[in-house]
Amino acid sequence: MSTALKWIVRIFGVLIGVLLIIFLVASAIPAKADPNVGDNHGAGASSVQPSYTGLQREFPALNETAANPTTDAKAELGYLLFFDPILSENNDIACATCHQPDLGFADGLELAIGADGTVLSRNTPGLWNVGYAQNLFWDGRLDSLEAQSEIPLTHPDEMGVIDTDALVAEVAAISDYATMFDAAFEDGVTLINIENALAAFQRTLITNNSPFDQYAAGNVDALTPSQRRGLALFRSGATRCFECHTAPTFANDTFRVVGVPSEDPGRAAISEDGATGAFKVPSLRNIALTAPYMHNGSLETLEDVVDFYADGGGRLHGQENVDVFVQGFDLTDQERLDLVAFLYALTDESGIPAVPTAVPSGLPVISPTENPARAEVAAHNVGGNTGIDLGDREPMTIVVQEGESVQTAVDRARPGDIIEIPYGIYHERVVVDINNITLRGIPNEAGEWPIFDGEGKLTEAVIASGNNFTVGNLHVRNYTDNGVLVEGVTGVHFHDIFAENVGTYGVYPVRSTDVLIERVEVTGVDDAGVYAGQCENVIVRDSVVYGNVLGIELENTINGEIYSNHAYDNTVGIFVVLLPQLTSKISANTLVYDNIVEDNNHENFAPPGAIAGIAPSGVGILLLATDNAEVYNNEIRNNKTTGVAVFSLTSTGAFDTNEVDVGPLPENNWVHDNIYENNGYDADPFVRDLGIPTADILWDGTGMNNRFNEESASSFPPLVPGDGWPSFVQRGYTNILGFLVSQLL
Repeated sequence: MSTALKWIVRIFGVLIGVLLIIFLVASAIPAKADPNVGDNHGAGASSVQPSYTGLQREFPALNETAANPTTDAKAELGYLLFFDPILSENNDIACATCHQPDLGFADGLELAIGADGTVLSRNTPGLWNVGYAQNLFWDGRLDSLEAQSEIPLTHPDEMGVIDTDALVAEVAAISDYATMFDAAFEDGVTLINIENALAAFQRTLITNNSPFDQYAAGNVDALTPSQRRGLALFRSGATRCFECHTAPTFANDTFRVVGVPSEDPGRAAISEDGATGAFKVPSLRNIALTAPYMHNGSLETLEDVVDFYADGGGRLHGQENVDVFVQGFDLTDQERLDLVAFLYALTDESGIPAVPTAVPSGLPVISPTENPARAEVAAHNVGGNTGIDLGDREPMTIVVQEGESVQTAVDRARPGDIIEIPYGIYHERVVVDINNITLRGIPNEAGEWPIFDGEGKLTEAVIASGNNFTVGNLHVRNYTDNGVLVEGVTGVHFHDIFAENVGTYGVYPVRSTDVLIERVEVTGVDDAGVYAGQCENVIVRDSVVYGNVLGIELENTINGEIYSNHAYDNTVGIFVVLLPQLTSKISANTLVYDNIVEDNNHENFAPPGAIAGIAPSGVGILLLATDNAEVYNNEIRNNKTTGVAVFSLTSTGAFDTNEVDVGPLPENNWVHDNIYENNGYDADPFVRDLGIPTADILWDGTGMNNRFNEESASSFPPLVPGDGWPSFVQRGYTNILGFLVSQLL
């Protein structure tokens, strides 16, 4: 052997050795894995349980700490301290100075004013139902009312206390306070106990008997017709208000970028993964009393707020990272009035504490304040007059009479009733808010179903919130946002529905459990034909979807089955996904089998800013960040980009890592025994620009234990893990591949 050849052999051997060492090291390194969200995943109606309907839900547990359970003695003490200026450095500012009961426990100012007339940087939030909040302040910097109290007490621009020991001594020197502290706490007057008492009082500020609450409990006449229409708009896919302002608190503890023009960094200033300009979603309870609005008080009226969101929030001002739910919408003048009228229906001051005439310190107490909003509330909250007998009776079948609206028939219904709709064309939106209702069409002699036609003006054909709701035998067309929407319920059955040109979704169950969708046909929607979002236990079967952006979508849903469907001529045929910034933090355990998924090459026509807009054309089945999906026995053909794609949220660059609050990796997915034909022949430019070759199967190399047992299928990368790979081999391969892909993308 020549010297040169020997050197080549040696170099080759060294390279093999180096590669082997790299592989062994990669095999020993724990693979990246998503955190386990456990049972508190937030999917399904469990996220709003216990509930009696999708509207009537029990409030969550109060945010009491184990060290400070609420007692009457603590709350009474906290009440007096709340109104007493003794807690400020100069004995001139009380908590109630900024949080005035007559102003919804806000102050009516654009920006709060602190010590010596100092203008603060943010609007004063109201305190009604603050006892249910898990994050406090606009930026969520603290999670307990006890800790929250100390910041305004000691901030130099607010109450300005310099020496907290001196404050404690000053309070303790007042005999009435000393007696009350001794009765409420074992250790008497301390700074911690001052904060504990204030927190205990604030947890008593409960509002839960508004006209809305009475309506949700079954009193149809608690809302005016305008407010009922406004509630339907609030829950509609047009405004999507309910996605962030969820009953019963009409708040949630997430942080959203709505795009109010401001230099305030919001959540980003206190959290490394916080989005710039993100602020906590406030409660809408008693919102009519707390103008002006937003974190900087920049919107004077509720009408201004509605207009801001209708214009697309910050999108109107060129802001790019605005929340996905802030898309903008069109409202008629009447709809604008209706939506604002509903917001007035969230008002309830029955639990308002009186301003004390005096406090133990003897210092002046704030005077009651005239709030002109109360007159507006009284003018709006006058109830309805349907004349409907709300008494119990045996279930019956109600047939919509000639000349009668479907809604009128629904309003006569009681739990257990069947509402039958004779063949005809109905130009209306129907709202169903009671349990155990069946809504079904009666076909004509030719077998044609009754038609709901929104004429391009109405948002949805049907909105329902009652448990055990069945709807079927309907033709739904020409709605602006959805065909049939069901939110927050257990037991949903959609069947025999043809939906065309209905905006965003054909059928739209969200935050619901035990959902069956069968024999549904949807075409012409700019998001998903059949959609289940943040649901639990979903079956989609025997349905046909075509001419949509997404054919069938399961979003942040656990335990789903998609089988015996035909998806063709969509942008993406079947989409199983985990998206960030939603209540549900899981997408797992989905079976996709026995479907025909073909020719899904439609141009993506999703509206600007919609999440569906990221979907590349020509994908048969897309698994995005989902876990434990099994895809098998499907016929997958003629999809120009790929037959099956398995990707993480972050590998494509479509999501900012600071906004991803869920596990982004696809894990434990198994793709096997499918039939592939002519996929990956002309990749969408989005995929082509990533430098990914086309094939029957595309995998971005992320996520452990993804397996592909498809002997006849082409794939990228050319070698993909199979069911028989040893775990250490798969771990090493995935770690190396994930690193290489991260460098390329």
